[in-house]
Amino acid sequence: MIEQKDFEVIIIGGSYSGLSAAMSLGRSLRQVLVIDSGLPCNRQTPYSHNFITHDGEKPAVISAKAKLQVDFYNTVQFYNGLAISATKTENGFEIKTESGLSFTSRKVLFATGVKDLLPEIMGFAECWGISVLHCPYCHGYEVKKEKTAIIANGEMGFEFAKLISNWTKDLRVLTNGKSTLSDHETQILKDHKIEIIEDEIDSFEHENGKIQNIVFKKQSKIAVKAIYSRSPFEQHCHLPEVLGCELTQQGLLKVDAFQKTNITGVFASGDSVIQARSVAMAVSSGSFAGAMINKELIDESFG
Repeated sequence: MIEQKDFEVIIIGGSYSGLSAAMSLGRSLRQVLVIDSGLPCNRQTPYSHNFITHDGEKPAVISAKAKLQVDFYNTVQFYNGLAISATKTENGFEIKTESGLSFTSRKVLFATGVKDLLPEIMGFAECWGISVLHCPYCHGYEVKKEKTAIIANGEMGFEFAKLISNWTKDLRVLTNGKSTLSDHETQILKDHKIEIIEDEIDSFEHENGKIQNIVFKKQSKIAVKAIYSRSPFEQHCHLPEVLGCELTQQGLLKVDAFQKTNITGVFASGDSVIQARSVAMAVSSGSFAGAMINKELIDESFG
């Protein structure tokens, strides 16, 4: 049980970005509370890549190691639970949790990430993060030169196909319905021997999340080793919006160069603000946010 109720900073979200910010603030001697519900977006992903010193490590191992290191700083405390409300007060903020506990702070950092809105294709959710991938920089090397599909359409499908062709030439674009690629885009893809399939997708055949076949509603199927898909998303936590924080056109929390939102005292970092989602970038933005929060607290103490 946490006896302390008032902190200098409350961090909502205790994954890579939140823990990185907590380390910056702990090393700055700040009284910090990290509230985390334990549901990181990459919890189904078996291995994390493209993060130097941790390449190929399991995501849960990285976060457990990070938490252990942050816990060394005795001004940082952890609360395992869900934050359900955030209110602006005269001196800062009040955060209430699902269990009924309330905590107050001068500053709040949202490192809450985003929630992927997966299509209703049977087997998609089970393969997400395992063989259905969002980022070639995170996972492309492991499926290089393999038979690969991209689920996308229009200009995004065209640009995504160009990108993924760097890792494999055995590539096809699944528009999952009528193609909205322009004639010019279609011709360029054909010139590069990238097949365009317009059949609607019915389901994925897989084994423990490892894709085997894509089944179409016409009952035909193709075998692939990997699929890339950029699903729409929403903010995992809507408390920033309740406080009045603005979103970008892409649905990310809008922050300035110092990780500040438009609401005084509210900062954000990690996947909730970064379009290019990766562990390394989440850690980077969290570390910077922690330093910027500490600077703001120092500036305020000098009037």
